[in-house]
Amino acid sequence: MSEGQLFEHTIGQGKVKGDTEEELSKAQEEFEKSRIERMVSQDDNEILHASGLYHVYESQSIEGNVVALRGLHVNVMRGEAVAVVGPSGSGKSTLLKCLGGLMQPSAGGVILNGTAITRLQGVDLVKMRQKTVSFIFQEANLLPDLSALDNVAQPLVHQGELIMDARVKALELLRFLKMKDRAHGMPEELSGGEQQRVAIARALITDPKLILADEPTGALDPITSREVLKLFKELHKERDVAFLIVTHNREVAAFADRSLELRDGRFVAQHGESVDIADLNVSREIIIDDTGTVTLPPDLLAQIGGAGRFEIPNAEQNEISFARVEEERIDIEENSDLILSPICPACNHDYAKEKIQMCPECGASRPMIKL
Repeated sequence: MSEGQLFEHTIGQGKVKGDTEEELSKAQEEFEKSRIERMVSQDDNEILHASGLYHVYESQSIEGNVVALRGLHVNVMRGEAVAVVGPSGSGKSTLLKCLGGLMQPSAGGVILNGTAITRLQGVDLVKMRQKTVSFIFQEANLLPDLSALDNVAQPLVHQGELIMDARVKALELLRFLKMKDRAHGMPEELSGGEQQRVAIARALITDPKLILADEPTGALDPITSREVLKLFKELHKERDVAFLIVTHNREVAAFADRSLELRDGRFVAQHGESVDIADLNVSREIIIDDTGTVTLPPDLLAQIGGAGRFEIPNAEQNEISFARVEEERIDIEENSDLILSPICPACNHDYAKEKIQMCPECGASRPMIKL
């Protein structure tokens, strides 16, 4: 994108014009400030910190460019399991790629294990990922010409370890995952669940501090899905591995210590343990991010009567309330009985017992009034 170039961005089908260059610049400044502050007061218990993340997909289509991420802030503590839930197209997969260094965000940045990875390139970035983070995708993505054992050993071989030493470690992991007997099987000979276990072993062999998983059970049947989820729980407890999981699956989300609700590229709410994706209202905690931005989920926005202007009648430590301004309020009285007006408000014609809908004197429509 050329300097000074302005563009339009969209949310769904509706085009929205905005000074997005200014937003991106502000997000970058926020991240730099956050990075400096964290250099001074680094929380050793934090494995991942992202600040002011924006990502723009440029497009020549009539709808204009698409802003997938809109100033996101997120952190994950060591050994914590965090789920990201939300509808398709809300930016979940883009977020995961930016957090893991697979994609450069348009603005903002990511600090992984104390290092700002958005400033790393080439070999340095690869080494950082190898030491800190591993990925598990919906499809196992195993190399078809290698056995399960050699698929698991590959990350260590790429790091320069001897193949025999890598195989020893790979076999130990397959034993832990109850896959030792299938170690020499080729990917096409393995079931979907077995392939996913091999993919998990491959993700673990570098001793990652964080696993980023994109719909890890999406391609599995319910029974196999529960087996993989049970394995995640064991890894979480026994190996203190941190997880950030993108999911539509309510059982996967319930496994997490907390869940973040993502809509239109923004985190709108946080949910505690055992979140029910089918009814997010039950556990929803609205998020106000570091820039003071609040984005309400669509169902909650509809519940309060839609967008508009709101007053703040109360604001104090740990508490704030909003009330729609008087001139924008629409009062709806429920369970009111309405009848046809006995008098025409235009010409005062008395309808008496007539049931007609139009005034015979002036032609005005007969209104309904409250009983």
